[in-house]
Amino acid sequence: MKRLPAFAAAACFAIAPMASANELALAYFMGPNHPMNAAVFTPFAERLAEVSGGELTVRQFPGGALNSVPPQQYSILLDGVTDIAFHLPGYTAQIFPVTTSITTPGICTDAVNCTEALWRAYDVIEAEFDAQILALWANDAPAMFTTDTPVRTLEDMAGLVVTVTTAQDIPFIEALGASAVSQPVSVINQNLTNGVVDAVSVDPSAALSFRLHEPASYLTVGYPSGGNAFVLLMNRGIYDGLTDQERAWVDEASGQWLSMQGAEAYRAVAQRGIEVSRENGVEIIELTDEERARWAEAMVPATDAWLESAVGQGLSGTDVRALMTGE
Repeated sequence: MKRLPAFAAAACFAIAPMASANELALAYFMGPNHPMNAAVFTPFAERLAEVSGGELTVRQFPGGALNSVPPQQYSILLDGVTDIAFHLPGYTAQIFPVTTSITTPGICTDAVNCTEALWRAYDVIEAEFDAQILALWANDAPAMFTTDTPVRTLEDMAGLVVTVTTAQDIPFIEALGASAVSQPVSVINQNLTNGVVDAVSVDPSAALSFRLHEPASYLTVGYPSGGNAFVLLMNRGIYDGLTDQERAWVDEASGQWLSMQGAEAYRAVAQRGIEVSRENGVEIIELTDEERARWAEAMVPATDAWLESAVGQGLSGTDVRALMTGE
């Protein structure tokens, strides 16, 4: 924000490109028609303008206008290139080990209960970020988009090269006999189309956002996994430099209600992604209960290793799972 006297605490940061004195820059790498704009970014902006009587507003910079590299969104926030940024913690999973634990099989199943799980662990998640969390939510559990290989059984995974969206998922996919590589969602369509990878493990909404129904011939749903975490963050120096009244406005325009809107939108678009894939000739393969149990059993060594590991903040995987599940 271009209010240097009021934001002296943020003086070390570069000033984001603002249009007016009371305007916050909100950056994201997806296009303006992405579902998260309608579900999270615009509602935040509208609510902030409403509660502040227009004294605090938001200007969006979509489509990577300030930085188009998905894994760098947290960095541009810390560097002061933008006041607010959308980030996928899975791209930098080593920095956010508790947050990205939400993808571990057995913690949650869909966008809404994965988001609820994240909020149960909010206090330890918040400690991982050097920024103010405005919203924290998850998408649906992933599905497997493939081109040439229909994945119907555990054996069909053998030897496949599978893209995942967070490094946290790698040991679980590799426990199934595949090779896994973490890649930004901005390249998954191209890499599946060109045969760089055999499969993409991602939330079914990617059929809409990244048109994965075009290169894919098959979509396997129902295997053990959890959703990916998403965050909308505000630069800490900017947030701390607000007046008490301004912080109250930001707090009222953000938080759990905004997060649940993101979750509910993702649950809806995941189902729509499956429907659009089917409408475009993609064969939908739903694992049987028996087959799902076989996949879960194959993942047990990877799951046990994670449960016994030191995740962060003095917590083991067992501790994190207990926080997230409430058990």
